[in-house]
Amino acid sequence: MRILFTGGSGKAGRHVVPYLINAGHRVLNVDKVPLEADGVDNRIADITDAGQMYDVMASYAGFDEMLPGTGVPKFDAVVHFAAVPRMLLTSDNECYRVNTIGTYNVIDAALKMGVRKIVFASSETTYGICFADGELKPDYLPVDEEHPTVPMDSYAMSKVVNEATARSFQRRSGADIYGLRINNVIEPHEYEANFPAYMENPELRLRNIFAYIDARDLGQMVNRCLKTDGLGYEIFNVSNDDHSVKETSQELHAKFYDGVPLADDHGSHDTFYSNAKARRLLGFQPEHSWRNYLSP
Repeated sequence: MRILFTGGSGKAGRHVVPYLINAGHRVLNVDKVPLEADGVDNRIADITDAGQMYDVMASYAGFDEMLPGTGVPKFDAVVHFAAVPRMLLTSDNECYRVNTIGTYNVIDAALKMGVRKIVFASSETTYGICFADGELKPDYLPVDEEHPTVPMDSYAMSKVVNEATARSFQRRSGADIYGLRINNVIEPHEYEANFPAYMENPELRLRNIFAYIDARDLGQMVNRCLKTDGLGYEIFNVSNDDHSVKETSQELHAKFYDGVPLADDHGSHDTFYSNAKARRLLGFQPEHSWRNYLSP
């Protein structure tokens, strides 16, 4: 597929883009800084500028596409990851503006240029737990896509709004638009660098519901979305199968989630951030458990 990918130079994108290229796709990365990776085409553009988004949606990915003399090829899909990546990086209203206006511009331009498959990054923060003022417990465990999304912060608010925006665009267009509520992205080097601290102090993972997603498995998730047609509008949690600390799920539940209902069949190391829907509808199968790289 010929894919326009926004935000490919970020923490998640710099792993997902090479994954898609290795899967045989052509990727044009649209970001404010280029991604220096083999096989990737780059374009510098601002997602909050509608004109720039329309321009890149109707542009060559590289000089080689001019050789046939048949005009600019169409993109088969758009993957939209570009955003202010969390709260407390800029002002709250700027975070909200960039993320909501940027998402509107990307989806609007994609659909008007004939793209029929859009995958966009939402967030675990939509559930309101990660960036809550004080400790907020989930209504039940594991958290699935039916759990309420009532956040307190501008970043998570922007992601909830983006989901509503995408749903409205899908209803009008009939295109496939899939949103990914991505959990805490872990790069391969972070297992050795960060996880020993989580073994000593599991509370460090409380705001992420003790879950994570390996950056390479996120690449697989995006590729599964690109390969799966006909779902219309869908939202998917994205996480690995296991939680991110050495304690059992039952021990974590007793210590941190007293009174929160837990599914009876929950396994001893199963994630509290359910990926069952992605496994069922997309065939998602995470491969990179932290336990493959570190011993509990």
